[in-house]
Amino acid sequence: MKKLHDSFQIRNTRIKNRICLPPMVVCTSDDSGLTPQKTVDRYRSFARGGAGLLIQEATCVTKEGRLANRQLGIWEDAQIPGLKQITDAVLAEGGVIVVQFHLAGVVGISEDPYCPSAYEFDKDGKHIIGHEMSPAEVEGVRDAFIAAAKRAELAGYDGVELHGCHSYLLSQFMNSRVNKRSDRYAQPMCVVKEIVEGIRAATSPDFICGIRLGAFEPALTDGIAHAKELEAMGIDFIDVSYGFDREADPICPSDFPYKDIIYAAGEIKKAVNVPVFAVNTIDTPAIAKGVLELTDVDMVDIGKSMMVDPDWANKALAGIEPGHCLHCPYCTWFANPDTDCPGQKLLAKTK
Repeated sequence: MKKLHDSFQIRNTRIKNRICLPPMVVCTSDDSGLTPQKTVDRYRSFARGGAGLLIQEATCVTKEGRLANRQLGIWEDAQIPGLKQITDAVLAEGGVIVVQFHLAGVVGISEDPYCPSAYEFDKDGKHIIGHEMSPAEVEGVRDAFIAAAKRAELAGYDGVELHGCHSYLLSQFMNSRVNKRSDRYAQPMCVVKEIVEGIRAATSPDFICGIRLGAFEPALTDGIAHAKELEAMGIDFIDVSYGFDREADPICPSDFPYKDIIYAAGEIKKAVNVPVFAVNTIDTPAIAKGVLELTDVDMVDIGKSMMVDPDWANKALAGIEPGHCLHCPYCTWFANPDTDCPGQKLLAKTK
């Protein structure tokens, strides 16, 4: 039975425990996408906190594909030195870090967003119309991911995680209710396969290539099928979360004690041998242990609770109860973490 403190292997890299910091966008950059010092310091604190794996927040591979104008970028060589400051800081603390590659597609900030097929929806009182990508645009996106992987390796990352969740572009390709193309990219995994093959050819044999995969795309059966294809193409890990949320049919047994997406991660783990991660409301060591035992996944993602207490992993492994997220209606951590986060205030009182 898997335990939080167990080490395991992802590709040729040893992961010291089963605790992962998942990617959480904080948007501390500016329009340049360059890395500010406070972002370097934040990842240093996470690495010092003892997590076996750190996944850096969604880092955009093209400027026009961003979800926010203060998002970290990896679309040009000028961004490499700042990103290397992050990896140097993590390495100095004995950590392992991969960077999440992101393109927003139709849900991004572009005035003329693209999508695998024409798609319309309403968001925040605004009607969004996404145009169907030409084959050349799809190939350009593919090449942007591959070029970014070269930069990531130069910057010192142990690998990358492709963002195929949360309604973003790769999720749009994988959802049959969104992707209605008639060319080869109508196949939901075609562009992902080309990206993975390109990254493998452009980077060293030890470079990790994983993916954050939508479980309900639109059904769990689709997520499981996608996971099997990913394993066949040699993906190194599958980090399970929600896919294109406007076009999804989540399911979960009524007696399952955790979130539906954790149930889905367990079902995907049954279908593949590649490492699988589970995420969502895994806030305490007791829940983390319970998820590992019940689902047999390989790793648990500790998100906002690690933002509340960067030392979460060290404490959990030492049998000390760490701070945790209180699930406020609006996450004040992103507005002003130093003064407004109730979880951090509660943690400070217990010290």
